[in-house]
Order: sequence, then C-alpha cells, then structure tokens
Amino acid sequence: MFSKIVFSTLFFFSAYGFAQNTQTANTVLMKGQPVHTYSRLPEVNKPAPRFILTDVNMNDQSLDAYKGRYIILNIFPSVDTGVCSASVHHFNEEAANLPNTVVLCISKDLPFAQKRFCGAEGIDRVVMLSDFRSDFGWNYGVEMIDSPMKGLLSRAVVVIDPSGKIIYEEQVPDISQEPNYEAAIRAVKQ
Repeated sequence: MFSKIVFSTLFFFSAYGFAQNTQTANTVLMKGQPVHTYSRLPEVNKPAPRFILTDVNMNDQSLDAYKGRYIILNIFPSVDTGVCSASVHHFNEEAANLPNTVVLCISKDLPFAQKRFCGAEGIDRVVMLSDFRSDFGWNYGVEMIDSPMKGLLSRAVVVIDPSGKIIYEEQVPDISQEPNYEAAIRAVKQ
C-alpha cells in the first residue's frame, strides 16, 4: 500500500513537471517534424546564463573564463552528423578569425568524441565543449524533450558581447539546416 502511494505521488509530480515544461517549450523541426525544446533561448540584451561545461581534456570550462571577449556559442546535437560537422567547420574557418572573439562549439557529445573529431577534421580554432554532465541545455532552453533526439541539444547560435550580454540569438527553425553564419558574424562586427 505504501509503495502504491509513493509511486502515485511520484507519478503525479513527474507528470506535473513535464506539463509545466511543455507549457514553456519551444517547437523546432527535424526534417519537417515537430520537436520540442525545454524552453526558448535567453533573450537579447539580457545577461548570458552562466555555465560550466567540459572540454576535450575533461576539464571544467566556465563562461567566466571567456569574459572580456565576444563569445559565439555554436550549439548543436552531435558532431557525428553532416550539418553539425559543417557548422563547426564553418566557424573554425571564418568566425574564429574575428578579433577578440572565441567560438564555443557545444553539444552533448562526449569529450572523447569531440577530441577525435577535431583531430580527424583539423579543427583547431574553436573550443569544443560538452554538456554531458551539466544543465546548459536546460538553462539555455535548447535541450530537446521529445522525439528520438530527446536529451540532445537543438541547433542554435548565441552571441555574447565582452560585458556578458546577449547581443544575438538564433534558434534554427529546422535542426537539419545550418544556422545563419553571416548574421552571427555581423553581430560581432557591429
């Protein structure tokens, strides 16, 4: 009897929590099919939410470590897909050459996979960071909460100015498409 009460209570609160999350969920597409993210991206002109992510050497890296520079957050599901790989390559070639700018490529991929990818692809001008043990996806509203992609990050770009304020954000409408690189780079140059 006690276990039934505990189970019923846990089920109620789990369902209530999921219902609350879907009320603020954002809808994106995956090849035309709706997928929901936990929430929406943080707003432009607001301070960027702080985070601690894991680099390819299993060290913690915080947002504060990059303060005083423009920061481009290139957020995506996995380096093991063509579109995600293309976005890392594009930012590695173009945006990484911007003065006083760092590009952080963020996914749920394990740091080992990110390191292997960078070595194999010659990626050396962006910083690869993993959200495999943090709450970044929830804080930035990009973690997918349904579909086969549940638990991974949706495709988005956030640009943060040297003071820590968000100056540009793009939630890519369909995660099978690349972000608007030019708009993100323009935000840094303004």
